Amino acid sequence: MNSKLFFLLIGLTLMFSGWVAAQEPEPDKTLSPYFLVQGDASDVEQFALQSTAAEVKIAGVIADVLVTQVYKNDGKRPIEAIYVFPASTRAAVYGMKMTIGERVIVANIEERQKARQQYEQARDRGQSASLLEQQRPNVFQMNVANIMPGDHLKVELRYTELLVPESGVYSFAYPTVVGPRYSNQAAAGAPANEHWVANPYLREGAAAPYTFDLKVDLAAGLPIADLASRSHEVDVNYEGKDRARVTLKPEERTGGNRDFILNYRLAGDRIDTGLLLWQGERENFFLLMAQPPKHVRPELVPPREYIFIMDVSGSMHGFPIETSKVLIKKLIGRLRPEDRFNVLTFSGDNSILAEQSLPATAANIANAFQTIDQQRGGGGTELLPALKRALGLGRSAGISRSFIIVTDGYVNIEKEAFELIRNQLGEANVFAFGIGSSVNRFLIEGLARAGMGEPFIVDNPQRAEAAAERLRNYIENPVLTDVRVAYQGFTVSEVEPPSIPDVLAERPVIVFGKWQGTPAGEIVITGKTGEGGYREVIPVGSTKPADTNVALRYLWARQRIAVLDDFNRVDPNDERVKEVTKLGLTYNLLTAYTSFVAIDSAVRNQDRPPVTVKQPLPLPQGVPNLAVGGAAPGPRAAAPMSMGERMAAPARQAKSDAKPAPAVDAEKVASELVAAGPVAAIETLTVTGVRTAADLRPVIETGLDGIAKCLAKGANRSGRMTFTFTIDAQGRVTDLKLTTSELGYGETERCVKEQIKHWGFPTGAAAGVTVTFAIKP
Repeated sequence: MNSKLFFLLIGLTLMFSGWVAAQEPEPDKTLSPYFLVQGDASDVEQFALQSTAAEVKIAGVIADVLVTQVYKNDGKRPIEAIYVFPASTRAAVYGMKMTIGERVIVANIEERQKARQQYEQARDRGQSASLLEQQRPNVFQMNVANIMPGDHLKVELRYTELLVPESGVYSFAYPTVVGPRYSNQAAAGAPANEHWVANPYLREGAAAPYTFDLKVDLAAGLPIADLASRSHEVDVNYEGKDRARVTLKPEERTGGNRDFILNYRLAGDRIDTGLLLWQGERENFFLLMAQPPKHVRPELVPPREYIFIMDVSGSMHGFPIETSKVLIKKLIGRLRPEDRFNVLTFSGDNSILAEQSLPATAANIANAFQTIDQQRGGGGTELLPALKRALGLGRSAGISRSFIIVTDGYVNIEKEAFELIRNQLGEANVFAFGIGSSVNRFLIEGLARAGMGEPFIVDNPQRAEAAAERLRNYIENPVLTDVRVAYQGFTVSEVEPPSIPDVLAERPVIVFGKWQGTPAGEIVITGKTGEGGYREVIPVGSTKPADTNVALRYLWARQRIAVLDDFNRVDPNDERVKEVTKLGLTYNLLTAYTSFVAIDSAVRNQDRPPVTVKQPLPLPQGVPNLAVGGAAPGPRAAAPMSMGERMAAPARQAKSDAKPAPAVDAEKVASELVAAGPVAAIETLTVTGVRTAADLRPVIETGLDGIAKCLAKGANRSGRMTFTFTIDAQGRVTDLKLTTSELGYGETERCVKEQIKHWGFPTGAAAGVTVTFAIKP
């Protein structure tokens, strides 16, 4: 064995041993998710979650949901299972219990740090325990400790949420899988509640390793006109004019890779408006839902400016980006001549159609369509720089401005994005479109809420055109402005929201609050429409408090918590943190600062500590491997991994799951790494003309394999080389020049130039390109 290989083997041996021993991520690693790499430890259960199911009971406008997760251990060692899963952003989680055999342990709500401390102490003592934490308002993490060999352990959690109709349609959404979050945050030093981002995923097309089931019992209170699921195949059995039972068809048992969506409409397109009351021992709560007026005539709407911010990153490849094209083109194509617009695309970098918004002329719209059609999807998801650039654009005087953000939301900077919009937005609305089968609803809804606009979710291509039409109706036809709610003879307090924003669609006005004394008097809603004044009176005395409305206390507290959390994202404040914590403890709710913990009193594991297993998640339906840094299907491929990345991929899996590293043929690995040679990666990419970097990057990334072959022949193993070239209208490379090189080896440069000459780009307008490759050993 030569000396070079000998020392490399020693280094590899140390690295492999470090994979098992290290407990914290390496300082140069980010929190990005990764693909599951199965080890050879056959005595450890790697897929602990056996099934997840939901039983949904909808009464009027309130849904109550029981989620059941069953964990198993078919291995030979005790395990601790960690499962990251989504929930509705409106969910108020108010209960949890754990069942082991015939023993049922009801969870307690505790301050977050106290709950985790109790859980870890129980785990280390050998007791079975479960811990439910909120990582985002729509992302939860379940830890279940000391699942013994042969165990089937059940965890149940309960939540409630309010169903808000839009244009007469009610929609219940049950999220099933958390999409991968792009993150450039260093893992070392990251707070504990961010580590969930570095979660294992199965590759594109792989079925979920657990079964999924869902049942809905609907008691609408009024006759049901239409009821259907647009996401899953279901059976519907009617049990009267206003009652129905919905179950999944057997073939949907593996349908846990996309959100379950159930839509229904009441007879005559009616909305179940009115007042709900609940009377408790110490507090009373009310919920008001009032039908808004109809749309006004379009000619009464002033000119508007629309800025479209389009995500063209790797996770948008395929259905999401093609749907985005349909959506944005539909919106731009329907603009009036007096309107203005702009288009900004972003992935790892961003590009804009024009530095000032353009009039909606036929020529400008055609040019925009050409730019949009060229997008393919590739690279990271740097949303913040794109938002900053869009918000910094010069305003058009006398025109109302709206931003339309189109993304799947697979980013990890929700807090920063909300803060940026709140601080810099000014007088404008934000309409956020979530595109994909399992979008990050927290980001989509939070962006809209921060920007005083509305969120939209498009979960399949067939709905893109209808969604575009809905947005156009929202923006062009405001329903009600200057909304005021007055309480006459009815004593209320702690009302949410304290003021009502403009109503931009046929969506009811919703108000939560507490009441005192006797339910009497009137609630009066007033406002302005495009055609005059508006006034609606709701008599309070005709409504009686009902025990079935107990969910109002949870819904009010959840609404109050959401408002406090929004303020905390902009201006963190210890007093607000204390208030959220108090609300969570008082109303038995899961929050960012309170968690549920259940501990079995019996010590079941006295032999050895449990092996930690992170439950791998399926990629959401339609999301490609590009979302986790893998290769897209077809001829395109992602940039090859560097030597360090190739070595780190299995390392992160072994460390994160705390399992023994699989047996490794170190000499074989060393030989492969030596043979692989240096790796090229795009360091900078600048494009001039109407084309965008996001459009050209996929072709260049595909060509990196050829460049790597050239580098393997060279003597130098690291450095940079910069090329400039022009792409003509037929997509051919012309005027190719090598402007700088640190490699100093003429044959390598000549080989790379020959590779670039044969690249073929999409046809379109001419563009100038400057690209720098970073060569790593």
